[in-house]
Amino acid sequence: FIHPSNSFPLLCCDCLFFSCSLHLTHTRFVQMENKELLAVPVHTGEKRTCPEEASHHDAKRARVEDETNGSHAIKQTEEDREDEDGEGEGESFADMMKSGLSEVDAGIHKFVSDHKGFSGILKERYSDFLVHEIGKEGKVVQLDDLSVPVETEPAECQTLTEEQKQQLSDLQLFKNKEGNVAIEVEEDSKEKRTLLHKAVKTLYPGLETKTEQREGKKFIVAYHTAGKKALAAPRKHSWPKNRGSFCHFVLYKENKDTMDAINVLSKFLRVRPNVFSYMGTKDKRAISVQEIAVLKISAERLAHLNKCLMNFKLGNFSYKKHPLKLGELQGNHFTVVLRNISGSDEQVEQAMTSLRDTGFINYYGMQRFGTTAVPTHQVGRAILQNNWTEVMDLILKPRPGAEKGYLVRCREEWARTQDPEAALKKLPVKRCVEGQLLRGLSKYGKNNIVTAFALIPRNNRLMYIHSYQSFVWNTMVSRRVEAYGLKAVEGDLMLKGGMAEELTILDVVMPLPGFDVIYPTHEVGKGYRELLAADNLDINNMRHKVRDYSLAGAYRRVLIRPSDVRWEVIHYDDPRVPLVYTDVDKLEDKPPPVYLTEGKYRALKMEFSLPPSTYATMAIREVLKMDTTTAQKTRFVIL
Repeated sequence: FIHPSNSFPLLCCDCLFFSCSLHLTHTRFVQMENKELLAVPVHTGEKRTCPEEASHHDAKRARVEDETNGSHAIKQTEEDREDEDGEGEGESFADMMKSGLSEVDAGIHKFVSDHKGFSGILKERYSDFLVHEIGKEGKVVQLDDLSVPVETEPAECQTLTEEQKQQLSDLQLFKNKEGNVAIEVEEDSKEKRTLLHKAVKTLYPGLETKTEQREGKKFIVAYHTAGKKALAAPRKHSWPKNRGSFCHFVLYKENKDTMDAINVLSKFLRVRPNVFSYMGTKDKRAISVQEIAVLKISAERLAHLNKCLMNFKLGNFSYKKHPLKLGELQGNHFTVVLRNISGSDEQVEQAMTSLRDTGFINYYGMQRFGTTAVPTHQVGRAILQNNWTEVMDLILKPRPGAEKGYLVRCREEWARTQDPEAALKKLPVKRCVEGQLLRGLSKYGKNNIVTAFALIPRNNRLMYIHSYQSFVWNTMVSRRVEAYGLKAVEGDLMLKGGMAEELTILDVVMPLPGFDVIYPTHEVGKGYRELLAADNLDINNMRHKVRDYSLAGAYRRVLIRPSDVRWEVIHYDDPRVPLVYTDVDKLEDKPPPVYLTEGKYRALKMEFSLPPSTYATMAIREVLKMDTTTAQKTRFVIL
């Protein structure tokens, strides 16, 4: 066996769609003359927070603006482009896939279990798919407290009376007629006066103080240092020094992906989206609960959004000194309802027992590859080939499949005129990938596609080549399972463990292609070389002329066995009835769903936890034994 040691991924996303892992270090194994393997370490190098007096029309308009703009904003994954079907316009994801990729096209061929498959409907309602993040400490993130934390005032602030605090607050915001606030301190000691000076400056940044004699009495006088220009000072500098700079909170959202949700929050708070941080992105068509951190926005302001935003809840506030980082989470806990199942209780029992005991092949899911006839991995391959004309053509050319009308018109204009400015005029929103590329072509010309392409945000550009890596990985893993089944064999790779024990398929990893990985020494290793050669790529030279597009590679486990697996078959009569008990339902003391002992329909309710960078759709695929893209035949539907 060959052990890539000290290799671990820096995971960028989670849940149902992820950016590719970045390989940091590994150990090369050099075979010596005596056939022993030696390990050789190698290192590679605002405030629009919906005031209560604001009209319902204003709040509704803000929500409409978000749906108009946010749903077409640049996002981090191709999954987000899948979900640009809007509210009531365009086709479903399943309908799109009829004109797009099949699982076979994405390298997904194999199942691990031998039970008989059955049909079921996934996400008939978005509330049928509930995702709870598993945080850094291994605890499932829950929304169970909407209160704002009570902070203890610094000792010096306690020297001010409530009346004085109100006067100073009004002064800070220019709400009083006077240009200053005078606090009499005739009887106070020097120490108390010092505390008052400090209290004013701590609680009310933008205000300065001085000691004055007025009519024979001594006063501390507070005033603005920069006149009315200081009006912005409280917003910019009013963060208490004794409080952590980041407000962490739990975000509950319905039918909105993480980037869209952050766009909504940033608009209402009037801040840039980059002040928010999180550990992983979450699917749109779902209810998801995850931890978010935001720089220097108070819990009070965040909690106020609960009065304004539909399908959002913010709570469990706390102040900390650090933001969140992508990949810090330990995984996700899923509660999934498959409605109208056809399988018998015995089939369900066999399928779920296999999922619990054996697991599923850790394929990259179909969300990774897009939904139209131009899959993202083809664009990634063209980038790696340095074929920039093809990159431009693949992104902009007309294509079959469901798309927004203005995107269709934009593509038609491009095909007819090859004029980036004319095509750009067909886009009401310019922040989509197509709009960014056209803007770059208009600015830099069609002879400088590399520079024009660079106007697309980096995460979106890397998405394409990561998609190509995922395609290669899926294809090679299918070949690995076909050749050797579910057992570890000589020539496999595995992450180095600390104890000597029998190795199983759960230990085996396969590489994503790159310049800093090693490949299996059996026939599948040769398959990598053949596949890349067929795509005019050199497996020995995965560095690119543009540094961003050089692939280091990473390792990914072949098989995943979920934890915390539970399931039950439930009956219901009304297709619209909720079958999942959400965090908000509990907070609002709503009764839990009542399951019938007999009903018109049957559903499979399952729960399981998965590590980061693992696709829940692939676990569900293993249960149903159905292709996730042939919706008409299998009724495995992602609406």
